[in-house]
Formats: sequence, C-alpha cells, structure tokens
Amino acid sequence: MEQRNLIMAIVMSVSILLGWQILIEAPRMDQERARLEAEKAQKAKESAQQTQPGAPPVSAPGSAPPPATALPPGTAPLAPGVMVPGTTAPVAGQPAKVSRDAVINAAPRVKITTGRVVGSVRLKGAVIDDLTLLDYRQTLKKDSKEIVLLAPQGTENPYFARFGWVSQTQGIAVPGPNTVWTADRESLSVDTPVTLSWTNPDGIVFRQTIAIDENYMFTVRQRIENQGNKSASIHPFGLISLSGTPEVTEFFILHEGLIGAFGETLTEIDYDDLQDETNGIRSQATTGGWIGITSQYFATSLAPDQKTRNTSRFVHTAPNGKDKYQVDYLAAAQAVNPGQTVEFTTRLFAGAKEVRLLDSYRDNLGLPIFDKLVDFGWFYYLTKPIFYAIDYFNRLLGNFGLAILLLTVLIKIAFFPLANKSYRSMSRLKKLQPKMVEVRERYKDDKQRQNQAMMEMYKKEGANPMSGCFPILIQIPVFFALYKVLFVTIEMRHAPFFGWIQDLSAPDPLGLLTAFGIFSWDVPGSLQIVNIGIWPIIMGLTMFLQQKLNPQPADPMQQKIFMFLPFVFTFLLGQFPAGLVIYWAWNNLLSIAQQWLIMRQMGISASGEAINEEPPKAPPRGNKNKKKAEEATEEKSAPASKAKAKTKKSRRQRKKR
Repeated sequence: MEQRNLIMAIVMSVSILLGWQILIEAPRMDQERARLEAEKAQKAKESAQQTQPGAPPVSAPGSAPPPATALPPGTAPLAPGVMVPGTTAPVAGQPAKVSRDAVINAAPRVKITTGRVVGSVRLKGAVIDDLTLLDYRQTLKKDSKEIVLLAPQGTENPYFARFGWVSQTQGIAVPGPNTVWTADRESLSVDTPVTLSWTNPDGIVFRQTIAIDENYMFTVRQRIENQGNKSASIHPFGLISLSGTPEVTEFFILHEGLIGAFGETLTEIDYDDLQDETNGIRSQATTGGWIGITSQYFATSLAPDQKTRNTSRFVHTAPNGKDKYQVDYLAAAQAVNPGQTVEFTTRLFAGAKEVRLLDSYRDNLGLPIFDKLVDFGWFYYLTKPIFYAIDYFNRLLGNFGLAILLLTVLIKIAFFPLANKSYRSMSRLKKLQPKMVEVRERYKDDKQRQNQAMMEMYKKEGANPMSGCFPILIQIPVFFALYKVLFVTIEMRHAPFFGWIQDLSAPDPLGLLTAFGIFSWDVPGSLQIVNIGIWPIIMGLTMFLQQKLNPQPADPMQQKIFMFLPFVFTFLLGQFPAGLVIYWAWNNLLSIAQQWLIMRQMGISASGEAINEEPPKAPPRGNKNKKKAEEATEEKSAPASKAKAKTKKSRRQRKKR
C-alpha cells in the first residue's frame, strides 16, 4: 500500500508539473515576453522624444543631475550612466540612437583585424567599443550574421571598455571621454600593437599601448611620462559598461550577469540583485583578481595588475529609466614626479568562453580561477573532466555526438562490476516474482508477517530489493554533469550529430506538432512541451523496454503506473538538449543488453520465467551399453532371487523333519 501511494504521489506530482507548465507557466512567459517588448519599444520612443535638439538632459529617477564637482579634478563628463571609478553619480542625459555604422563612421578610429575578430577603437575617448566575433554566428542559418559583442555609444545598447586615470592632484588634467588621442598606426593586429598618446598642458604625456593576441585577450599598458615640472598623484582605472538588461535564460543551473574573482573566491551577482543593492554599488578591495560581465557563451572581463591593490566595483544606474551596468577597478595612486615614468598593465578579455582557452589564460597569465567564467557549477570536479573527455573524443572522431556515445560506453565499463551485481540481484527478484505474489496473498491481512516473510526470502535467495536503484543513482550525477556541459560550453553550441540533429545543445527540431518536419509551423511556447521530437520518442521506447526487464510490482495497478512513467519522461525530456536525450537513449540500450545477457546466463526469460533446459540425451545403442543395462537389471533382480532361494531352502528343511 505504501509503495502504491508513493507511486501515485509521484505520478500526480509529474502531472501537476506538466499541467502547470502547459496551462499557466507557458502563457505567463509569453505574456511577460510581450510586455517586455512593449516596454522596450516605449522606452525607445520616450528616449527619442527626450533627446530632440534643445531638449534638456534628464537625470536618473529620484535624483538631480550631479554637479560638476562630483567628478574628479581634471576629468570630463562621461557617457550617460557611466561613472569614473571613485565618483558617486553618473552623468545624466541620453544620446539619440542612430545606426551602428553611422556611429562607427562618425569618429576617427583604429581598426582591429585578426583571424578571429574584427572591430575598432574609437580615438575620441580611447574606447574599445566595436568588436565582432568571426567564428560564431547567431543561428545555424547560412546567412546568419556573426556575433557582435561590443557596441558603441549611440546605438541601442552600448557595450564597451575604457581605460583612463583619475587625478588626486588639483589642477592636473587627465584625458577624459572627449579627449581625442593620437595613434601611431591605423590598425591593430596580433603582431602590430597600437599606441595612443595625449599630452596635458603641464607636459605630462599619457600613453595607452593596446595589443591583442590571436584569440580574445587585449593587453592595455597605461603609461605616464612626466616631462613637465609638476608632481602628480594619479590612479589608473578600467571599466566595462553595458546598457540595458540583457535577456537571460532564467535557468537556475546557469549564471548570467556580473561576475568577479577575488583571490580564489568567485562572486556572482544577478542583474536584478544588483538593482536591489544599496545605491546600486557593491565594492571589494582586493589585490589582483578580475571582474566582468558574462552571458551563456560570451563574456567580457577586466584583470588589473595582479600584484597591485585596487578597489573593484559592480555598479547599477538607471538614467532616463534605462538600466546600465558597469564593472570597474580603481588602482592605488601612482606618484609621478618630474622626469619620472610609471606604467600600469591591464588585461581585457572580450570573446567566447572556450574552456581550453580560458584554462590557458588562467595558467599562463596567472589569472585566478579564470576558467570559472564557464559556469560548471557545484559539480565542477565532475563536469569539467566530462567535458575534457568529450572534447578529446571529438578530436579523435570528429563528432561531438559520437564522442558522447563513446564516453557512455566507457562509463558503463567503469561501473560494469557494480552494475553487473545489481542486475543479477534484479534478475533474482524477477525470478522470485511468483513466490512474492504467493507470500502477499498468504499474508495479505498481516503486513508485518508479510514483510518478514519477504525479507527471509530475499536473504535466502540472495536478492536485494533496492538493487534496481543503483543503476539510476550512478547515472544521475553523470546525467546532470553532461547536461551542464551541453548547456554552458560554447564548444557544444551548434555542434552537429547526424541527420536532422545539427545542434546537440538544442532540443530535437523535428517535433510531433510539425509531423516531424513534414510541414513548417512556428509552434507557440505554450505548446512546446508536447512538441516532442524523434529522439525523445526513441528514448522513451528504450526506457519502456528496460522497464519490462525489471522486476514488476505484484499489484496490477502499480504495474500500469510504472508502464506510464516512460511516457511521462518522454515529454519531460522532450525539450532538453538533443545530446542529452541521445545519451540517455544510448545508455538505456547498453543497460538493456547487459541486463538481458545476465538474465540469459541465469536461465531467466524476459517475462521472468525459467528457461527450460534441454532433456538429457539417450545413451547411444551398442554392445557395451547393452551389457551395462543387463548388469544393471541383474543387480536390481539379485535381491529378489536371493529371497526366493532362501524361501525354497526353508521349505525343504521343514519337509525333512
């Protein structure tokens, strides 16, 4: 009864979850998405109206425009919502939005050209605000555009990095966002760094030498040469600014937002959590480390000199009602006396979160836990090795799907002895099913005696009623780790398998509601949960077959419920990444083969009945066998003959008397 109630509770819970997802959650998500789109359009309209020629700048809600003295001495106003580290308020106002190309062409720039990225650095303000990733596209379509990571101010959602100085000495000017720098060359590439220069009225020369490697790491050397006759105390700083709250997956296993490493401690802050922070600022004094902004597959981060003390900040502002996020650092002040030169080096990462690339930056540049930009989660020490194994097999086989299948086989081999023992115990249970039914019928009114008889039978036959749980238990952490790998690593993004599976990180595209690709239909979000594909159906069938090999409950009602579970899991996993569903189906097939072989060895059929052994063969005919048969007959008849002879002898003796 308890087991039946438990199963009923599980099935009811699953049904409630399915019903909630289909009837309530999916329509709510559609409405929320529509609402956000409407708000986005309204904000764009209001912003355009506010920024017509002659319109006054608008400050952040609830605050007045900051006075000029709010900025450090010698600095010029920044872009709306952007704060120089060490200040207390952003500059109000919002520029009119124009096309990206128009913004890029409006100011002098230094081009960035490598084998993996293209973009430019704006000389006005020395801003790295234009970067496109050549190796990644937005969708699988052939005409899909490349991923645009950084965007200049004036576009809809600016996203850029800037480096500069804050002066502690009154009257010493430092370059600001409107400073036009002089470049020593027109383009930046892997082998040709570019140096930007600007000299203030006091003869202090500021230089920024920007270099880029063959991947996504910029190195910015900020150099001050005091050729004048005044001393100055100056702080180097760096910042990354992002306008607008990005759309996130809103899935608990993935962090998207602001991130930082302080020592060996990883700090993750969601966008909405920073909005709730007091004054919208969270700061941390540290030596070294790094801070950044991360999405599912791409990220930007700042890593200042790892031996210099600095104050790192996560900042949220909302000028004109539009959210802006900033990460920045303010390094310790550097004293620059006449004739003296000081230098400060910062790393800027802006690109795809490739696991091995991040590992190399961690090891070669001394950036602590930099590989954790990829959110491998709590199971880091299981998830990351699984990724390494899949990545290695992909290099051998040339296909991530085949790599997953091979990894599954190796995992089965590793757990073969334990799984073998479990399957043998399950086979014994299956063979004992008739006796179990008999015991239940015999003691149906005495639950305690029934359980006692069951335990005695299990002990006598060497069967473990919990044996069926072990194969599932060892599979759960592997399943979750593989899910993380498929979900968070860019290597799996758009990775093809065979046939119709062209993206292992996305659900099976041939859904039930499109007749498995026969006709085209944009299935609404509320119906996606029932739009299961071919691979989920294959997975469900393998789960059903495996369940048929397992010991079945004696109660017919429980049997029906168990037979219903593969159907439920087919829908539950229908929208999971195709690579995960393929893994589960393949794992089920291997388990079925292993369990079937063990049952055959133990003389048990799939239905649980004992397999009849062949009858003993009759001995071949021949003289030797005939003689042996006669001898056996004589041996059987000898006692009877002796008894008859003894009786005759006794009669003769009586006659003589």
